[in-house]
Amino acid sequence: MAASSIFKAGNTAVITGGASGIGLALAKRCVAAGMKTLIIDRNAETLEAAAQDSGGGSGGGAMSTIQADVSKVEDWEKVREKVQSDFGGRINLLALNAGMSQKSSFDDADPSGFRATIDTNLFGVINGITTLLPLIKEDAKKNSSSSSTGGPPTSAIIITGSKQGITNPPGNPAYNASKAAVKAVAEHLSFDLARDAPSVAVHLLVPGWVWTGLTGAASGGSVQKSDGSWWPEQVVDFLQGKMAEGQFWVLCPDNEVSEATDRKRMLWSSGDAVNGRKPLSRWREEYKEEVAEFMAKEH
Repeated sequence: MAASSIFKAGNTAVITGGASGIGLALAKRCVAAGMKTLIIDRNAETLEAAAQDSGGGSGGGAMSTIQADVSKVEDWEKVREKVQSDFGGRINLLALNAGMSQKSSFDDADPSGFRATIDTNLFGVINGITTLLPLIKEDAKKNSSSSSTGGPPTSAIIITGSKQGITNPPGNPAYNASKAAVKAVAEHLSFDLARDAPSVAVHLLVPGWVWTGLTGAASGGSVQKSDGSWWPEQVVDFLQGKMAEGQFWVLCPDNEVSEATDRKRMLWSSGDAVNGRKPLSRWREEYKEEVAEFMAKEH
């Protein structure tokens, strides 16, 4: 498949968490390609700044904004109304990218931190799918000739996951659980649409270390980017390459961790259940030497 079938003049994009980081980088890429792009964010200030910094597309690209909380179904109704009024209900690219990370601990008797994280990271995705997928599938029917002949997709859904939802490192169970569930949702969506709407591609974007507001770039952390991290624009470059290959899995490396290392870490984590090891064995002292030997091998 060709990513150019999605990123082209006249197409439309809807991006959550689109006012900063990866979402904004993706939105700018869409606008530059000539796409009409709607970004969704709950932060009014960053939305306004993003609209002023949207750049321009040589093919008539334009950016519009809407303030919404992805965890609230009623806010998604407002998004759908805007998509119908501004885009005629047509969505070629839906990026469900909004996310948050709030430290969670079982020592805290108040489960609100878990709920807030899961409401945004998981239900932000579920709400977006259940609200907008009918529009995407309806448009796919109108372009059914592409799917029946094996042509390029007419639309794509990008869901932002996390490596923490796969390798499950200790320290933030709410975030890890939310992203593990997002991975499961994306896998099921890909399977279902391959049968029901094959012209709709699904991609699970799994970033590495990216310099965004979520990781410290705009949240009171250092103003200087870390050497080990990628810029959001690098993630979008990598994403477009995997989309062009027709890949569901978009497992991004960074300047410190290679694709090969990521694969080994994921293999080890999945082996806990297969081999009857203690959970999260990679971080347990008793498995330290075994993990080191495994990581040193070719797989």
